[in-house]
This record gives sequence, C-alpha cells and structure tokens, in this order.
Amino acid sequence: MSRPLPRAGRALLAGGLAAAVARAAYAALKQRPPGGREAWARTNHRGEPVTLLEGPAAAAGAAAASLIVPGLPARSRAALALAGAGAAAFGAYDDLKGSGDRRGFRGHLGALAGGEVTSGAVKIAGIGGTGLAAGVLVGSGQEAGGGSAADVLINTGLIAGGANLLNLFDLRPGRAIKVALAAGAALGLTPAGRDAAAAPVGAALSLLPEDLGERAMLGDSGANALGGMLGAAAAAALPRMARITVLAAIVGLTAASEVVSFTRVIEQTPALHWLDMLGRRPAAAAPRSAPGVPAGGPDGAGADAASQAPAAAAQP
Repeated sequence: MSRPLPRAGRALLAGGLAAAVARAAYAALKQRPPGGREAWARTNHRGEPVTLLEGPAAAAGAAAASLIVPGLPARSRAALALAGAGAAAFGAYDDLKGSGDRRGFRGHLGALAGGEVTSGAVKIAGIGGTGLAAGVLVGSGQEAGGGSAADVLINTGLIAGGANLLNLFDLRPGRAIKVALAAGAALGLTPAGRDAAAAPVGAALSLLPEDLGERAMLGDSGANALGGMLGAAAAAALPRMARITVLAAIVGLTAASEVVSFTRVIEQTPALHWLDMLGRRPAAAAPRSAPGVPAGGPDGAGADAASQAPAAAAQP
C-alpha cells in the first residue's frame, strides 16, 4: 500500500506543478499571444519594452495547480482556483482595455460617480464578485462550521483586497513577486497555510527570472491573480482573529497607497531598498515617466503606476 505524502511533500508537489504549468503557459503565450504581441507590449520604468504575458501564465499555473493540492478541502481548492481565475480575467481586461487616465479606488470610483464606467471600475466589481463567490466557498476556513456572514465578509475582503494590494507593488522589476513570496512564507508558518499558498508561490517563483530580467511583468492580470489567491489561502488557513488582523493590514496599506508612494518609502528605507534591488539591474539615474504623469506621487493614483502605461503612450 502506498503511503500518503508528508505535508511538506504535498506543498512541494503543488508548488512544482504550478511552476511547470506557468513556465509552459508562458512559452506557449509568447509563441501565440492572444490578440497579437502589441496588445501585451508595455514600456517599463526605464522606458524599455516588456511583455505582460507573464501575468496570464502565472495565473494559469497557480489556478490549475490549486485544483489538485493534496490535503486541502475540495471547497478550499475550488476557492483558490476561482479567486485566481476571476482576478486574472478581470485584470487582463483592465490590462488590455485600460487607458491609465484613472488610477486607484479614488480615481475609478470618482469617475463612476460622474457617470463614466472605466475598465478599472469593471475590474473592481468583477474581482469583488468572484472574491465573494470564493469567500462563500471557503466559509469558516480552518474553524468548525459552515461559515457565517461575518466569515464570508472577511474572506471576500482578504481575496479582493489581496488582489488589489499586490498589484500596487507591481511597479518595479520583481517587487510584486517578492511581496508574494514573503506573504507565502508567512502563511507557510502553519501547515494549512503552506498547502494553500503553495500554488501561487510556485507559479510566482518560476517567473521571477523573467521579471527581474526586465523581459516581462505581471501586469494587472498576474498581480491581481496571485494577490487574490494568497488572500484566499489566508481565508482557508487562518482562524478568524488572524484573518481580521491580516484584513486590517490590507485595508490600511491600501488606504495609505492613495496618499503615500510605496516606491518612495522603499527607496528611503535601507533594508527595504536592499531587498527591492536584490537580483535587479542597477537603477537608472532618471527613469522616464509617461507624459502628463508627474514623478513620484501615491502608488494608487500617481506616477509610480506609469510603469504599466501602454508602450505607445510612454514614449518621449
């Protein structure tokens, strides 16, 4: 009789599978990009060309592997896959249809109040809806019971909030993936968290060389998917008080992003700056911004997000 895999082995299996699928998906997408190469072409913070195809590849690897993670309840596996696929789909819509004129919750919701439905507003609503569905599937996570309305609300906030927050870090090479790996390591302190976070961590790690090499970036599709899945992992693995604490941190950081530049904070904090530059090429002396976007500014609504501006718009 075959013996069941130990817990660490299950996480390694899921992470390895996610990495393999993500790399295979990335190779296939580069061969035949949906809509053509130009649709996924962007200019990074140096003014150099990168592709957003890394994002759908990471999402595909993470979502596919999450469906077969050994040891997780079926509802948790489904929630992880739904959170990743939903965030990836709506993130890709914003990647391909967004103009970049409106940024952050304040920008998109302000436009909506004025009668303008931006691609970002569609993404917010879409990720919120799929986050709610995934939150219902998770229920009470590791605690007994089917999950109260409070559990569902907390779970939805973790999933949708995690998707948005990780995207705010996708402004420099490798940064969002490093944040995802740190979040996965924190969840990995518990056996349930290790299983739940294995797929998004494996997919992210496999594409880190592309990101650090400034050949590709996650974009909204990849960052939203990985962040949403890590939020779903937290919802599935943590007790209620821990989930509330994590949600409070997500809300606080998201609110801060509207008025404070994460990039500026990172650059002015030696330890964070060292981690941010680890594996990267030396920073350019004066990175170019998209026209009409001032240097600096809040991450949710300012110039740091210019690294995701369409290539045509970012040319001097």
